[in-house]
Amino acid sequence: MSLRLFDSASRTVRELTPLRAGHVGLYVCGATVQGAPHIGHLKTAIGFDVLVRWLRRSGLDVTFVRNVTDVDDKILAKSAEAGVPWWAWAHRFEREFTAAYDALGVLPPTYEPRATGHVTEMVELMTRLVDGGFAYATGDGDVWFDVRAWPRYGALTNQRPEDLPEDDDAPAGGKRDPRDFALWKAPKPEEPQSAAWPTPYGRGRPGWHLECSAMARRYLGESFDIHGGGRDLRFPHHENELAQSSAAGDGFAALWMHAGLLNVNGAKMSKSLGNFLLVSDVLAQARAVVVRYALTAVHYRSTLEYGDDTLADAAATWERLAGFTARATERAGSVPAEEVRAAPLPDAFAAALDDDLNVPAALAVVHEHVRLGNVALAEGTPDEVRTALVAVRAMLDVLGLDPVQWAGAGDDSRARRALGTLVEAELEVRAAARAARDWPAADAVRARLAAAGVVVEDSPMGARWTLTED
Repeated sequence: MSLRLFDSASRTVRELTPLRAGHVGLYVCGATVQGAPHIGHLKTAIGFDVLVRWLRRSGLDVTFVRNVTDVDDKILAKSAEAGVPWWAWAHRFEREFTAAYDALGVLPPTYEPRATGHVTEMVELMTRLVDGGFAYATGDGDVWFDVRAWPRYGALTNQRPEDLPEDDDAPAGGKRDPRDFALWKAPKPEEPQSAAWPTPYGRGRPGWHLECSAMARRYLGESFDIHGGGRDLRFPHHENELAQSSAAGDGFAALWMHAGLLNVNGAKMSKSLGNFLLVSDVLAQARAVVVRYALTAVHYRSTLEYGDDTLADAAATWERLAGFTARATERAGSVPAEEVRAAPLPDAFAAALDDDLNVPAALAVVHEHVRLGNVALAEGTPDEVRTALVAVRAMLDVLGLDPVQWAGAGDDSRARRALGTLVEAELEVRAAARAARDWPAADAVRARLAAAGVVVEDSPMGARWTLTED
């Protein structure tokens, strides 16, 4: 194949050569389900969704693994603060992430393993590291990776070990070196016993980094083709994954991909700045397919500067694409999805995606074919219109944006179902706050929903919600 991707490890554009002919193994770090999904999460997810679609359209079999981190410090702390079991808290937000992925047309992974379901594999990997002299236990349940024992530590991010900051993933007690990172964490007195598992080194729970190494190995083997995630995960998370897997003797990822982040009105999303955009908020403002277009149109490695005009611009562009598709279908007749997905793609479009998934360049080819299609509508035959229609739909299908498929899937109803899941989860938080007589917290939920255009009414049968009229 001719797909070239930017490898974050070598900092070069490399041709993807699958380790096994005709097959690509891809691992992408998924959600830590501590809270509701925001649009930054979905930008990363959509970037890798386009990769999966393009690999499959290129004739490759893809095993796509996206994990769920369902136990960690923040999950335990937030669930305790809300008075909810940690596993129920994690499950609630896992459902919200799934609803958001579905609403924006992100294909489901081949496997979506939860951290809590793979403790056995984690303990096995940790034991290999301890036995090999690359990790040590402190006798209280904590197990640490020994950074000084692995001379290639820092290779992924091109940093020298002596220049790296201290690891802040766990308390420093018992560590030999401030940079050592936790493989396993002894439970804190205030943490529930259900969030700890027995190991040869004492009860505890996994460190964040250990989870992904163990799950990637379980589903993709000792070596696989691509490891991906957001740019913010390069250090320490991916650096630590690479170190522990390599020290354990695994080849691990042949190529690393990192998606760019998302700024809102010129600044990184932050609750303190008031520019934190949950998926539920955005879906209350725009159709799901418009949001999908906005998050797809930027190059996956670029930072998306999300502003007041982002959705309006995306909506206007989408209407041009969908409008052409509708007019062309009326003139030339409907085209089966099977024909669209088997149709040859314009060379310039394929070349753009083969060039490190250059979606902006690929969309330029789409718009040029829409222009030619409009000329055919005005001056050409039904066959010429149909040719343009098939080409446009085939290209948009690769990007997860085929207008006919979105209309057939019921964009509005799909978004409504996803929005319903997200709003109902917020109402559960409000109900718990009201039961605890925490009126400020309950009012905060109501105000947050109102800002997103959701009106909450209390009744003897419980809270009901509706969307405000435009």
